[in-house]
Amino acid sequence: MATQARPQPLDGLQSRLFATRKLTLDLAAPLSDADATIQPFPDASPAKWHLAHTTWFFETFVLRDHVAGYQPFDERYAFLFNSYYEAEGPRHARPRRGMLSRPSLDEVRAYRAYVDEALERTLPSLPGAALELIELGINHEQQHEELFLTDILATLAENPIEPAYGELPPPACFALEPLSWHRGREGIVEIGAADEGFAFDSERPRHRVFLVGHAIAGRRVTNKEWREFIDDGGYRKPALWLSEEWDWVQREQIDRPLYWLQDETEFTLGGRREIDWAAPVAHVSYFEADAFARWAGARVPTEAEWEDFAASADPMIGNQLDEAGAVAPRPGGGVFGDVWEWTQSAFASYPGFSPAAGAVGEYNGKFMCGQFVLKGASCATPRGHSRASYRNFFPPSARWQFTGVRLARDA
Repeated sequence: MATQARPQPLDGLQSRLFATRKLTLDLAAPLSDADATIQPFPDASPAKWHLAHTTWFFETFVLRDHVAGYQPFDERYAFLFNSYYEAEGPRHARPRRGMLSRPSLDEVRAYRAYVDEALERTLPSLPGAALELIELGINHEQQHEELFLTDILATLAENPIEPAYGELPPPACFALEPLSWHRGREGIVEIGAADEGFAFDSERPRHRVFLVGHAIAGRRVTNKEWREFIDDGGYRKPALWLSEEWDWVQREQIDRPLYWLQDETEFTLGGRREIDWAAPVAHVSYFEADAFARWAGARVPTEAEWEDFAASADPMIGNQLDEAGAVAPRPGGGVFGDVWEWTQSAFASYPGFSPAAGAVGEYNGKFMCGQFVLKGASCATPRGHSRASYRNFFPPSARWQFTGVRLARDA
């Protein structure tokens, strides 16, 4: 199994399942069929595809595999909405998901309703292995709820009339919190998820690591500090960038965070708005985070340093997703929420890691190459989804997620 989870009361699992399924539908409510079909670039997916893929996951791994006599809603959908599971056979090419004008958005909603009805009807009689897959499916869909928002932000940002997905309040007048440093623990510490409770397979097994003297900043880097980096020529100084980073800056002509515009505004899920200078900077790559840290006389923390720092923090606190609507990072946050935080650690297996047998074993393990770990949670992360051991991961050039940085330094 791709996760280990202690069985929970069926009514609790059922309520969480359908609350998650409802939130995804609510996120899609403001969208037209055209909005939901567009794919802004190959790494993003259309909103309609997210709605269908998360449904395919439950239909395939729970209903098809554990409910005798189950009849799929449409046999063709397995080819359209499989993401990357090689064990499930051929699939529609990821870069061409935006070409799927059919099925329509309403047909995808009907697909969801059909599968949800089957899940509700069969849930009481499902075996334990299927209930574990329900838990995995809930967490999988929560990941796609975040991707839904970041992908629709990227979609709407391509439109010259700058349409808003929803409403956001204007930036609050918030004084910039002075930067403080917290001395980290040294010596042998444990990281990774404990045996009890849900966690993705990549978070286990819990194991020991050795930390040397270090300190971690008490808050994330802000938009104001990033503007100072820009004003000081940070994007024009090759000495601040590693070779691959500098090649990327030059090739892609990068000179500011992804959605910043030249008039001190930015494009957001609420449309164009003034940049909130006290809020954490977002939509920056690992390449940019690393160069900024070097400019600031600091560095990006390791995954182990960050996780040990956050071990006592409550992951339920912070600016995270509670209901459907536009979201944005806000000033004054804590450890979790607002933006995911880059680490300098590669997304690699822990000692003793073993992927699950079967298709669900492809969930994380096969991506353990060329990705960097991010920690925490963002304003688009469903509340309750993350934890200190959580290992988000993206390529170092990725910028379209709500990604920022918390500085560290040797001590």
